[in-house]
Amino acid sequence: MAFAGLESAFEEPALLRAVQGTVKEYMSRYDGSHDWDHILRVLSICKKIVRKENAPFGNMAYDPKLVFLAAMCHDLGDHKYAKPGENLDNQIAELLLENGANPELALKVQLVARNVSFSNEVKNPRMMKAVLDQHPELGVVQDADRLDAIGAIGIGRTFTFTGASKPEGSMLETIDHFKEKLERLESMMKTETGRQLARERTERLQMFRQWWDEEYEIAE
Repeated sequence: MAFAGLESAFEEPALLRAVQGTVKEYMSRYDGSHDWDHILRVLSICKKIVRKENAPFGNMAYDPKLVFLAAMCHDLGDHKYAKPGENLDNQIAELLLENGANPELALKVQLVARNVSFSNEVKNPRMMKAVLDQHPELGVVQDADRLDAIGAIGIGRTFTFTGASKPEGSMLETIDHFKEKLERLESMMKTETGRQLARERTERLQMFRQWWDEEYEIAE
């Protein structure tokens, strides 16, 4: 389970459990591409990256508490699912403060979580780089989130999201998304572990697209 071993990073595991419950309930309104299972997979990948990259085994010293809380909260207030008029500005920090986090941790988690997205990095790479330099934990959460967007799981999530958000769309549009975004993610990984995992998952994407092209050509 993704939560096995996470509580050891917290002096007060109640904070982790409270945030878990709120995030799980909040994301129940999302489609299957961005559901609670997505968060659990991202947490599992974060654990793997931190374990491999953290000193004394690696060259970094990531704060696992910051990593895990940001991973849990990174899809809270996602603009793709926001309700009209919903105030998202300080949603993450307020959630953490309400459940006993100190203000410094709450603001750090919000800053990291709000900068995870691919679109944020593409639109404002300098800002993202500044946050990454200040909080390298951002790279762990970014890598984990993007790894869940590629490979076999990524294929399923992409078709699920397109079907839910654009039911009138063509499956060919989804395949185009592979080339336009998903196959680019490998080059955007921040950790060595992320790069290694992304290579394998990107190869699966490319193989799937090759199979698609072969079958689509036959259908023509």
